[in-house]
Amino acid sequence: MPWFDRAHHDTSMQLLIGTNNKGKVIEISEVLTGLELDLKTPSDLKIEAEPEETGSTFQENAIQKVRHFHGLGRGMPTISEDSGIMVDAIQNELGLHTRRWGAGPTASDEEWIEYFLKRMKSESNKKAAFMCHLAYLDPNGDLHLFEGECKGVITEELEAEYLPGLPISGCFRPEGFDNVFSALNLEQKNSTSHRGRATQKLRTHLESSM
Repeated sequence: MPWFDRAHHDTSMQLLIGTNNKGKVIEISEVLTGLELDLKTPSDLKIEAEPEETGSTFQENAIQKVRHFHGLGRGMPTISEDSGIMVDAIQNELGLHTRRWGAGPTASDEEWIEYFLKRMKSESNKKAAFMCHLAYLDPNGDLHLFEGECKGVITEELEAEYLPGLPISGCFRPEGFDNVFSALNLEQKNSTSHRGRATQKLRTHLESSM
């Protein structure tokens, strides 16, 4: 069978996490812990080229990304996702362009969140929802799609240190919780977040197919 670690004589399936965002890699890896997987990142495979993101939806971008990394990874089973936050008060500004919005595409986490919180100060409606669409190309090259949503509110200021690569995690409080996302414990975070919910659906699929 392809993409199994024969060098170590085990049955771990190699799986490429198609993103260079360290925060996303950490979160996805945590949800998949315990499965017989040998997780790889683009840097592990010396993949430097970034995918184009020209889709009109999160799902289209996720599919573009997974095909990009799957091709550069020589057909290794691959997952990629596209996600963003829909903020009611500025819904036409964010969405697909979450990370490239506002402070500009090269902005640091600190610059991005400073701009975002300043923009939100004048808005009374703080409702928001994170959306995640995850695409998986399996060992046969078949495409599988999973999605997750997490509703909540934006706080007035940072209430905890944010996760690397995910600055909004320090000022987004999910429904049903008193703490912002980055302050939740591992179990709460992975069961609540949009990415955690989408990856959990992937995990269920992998458990039934491995």
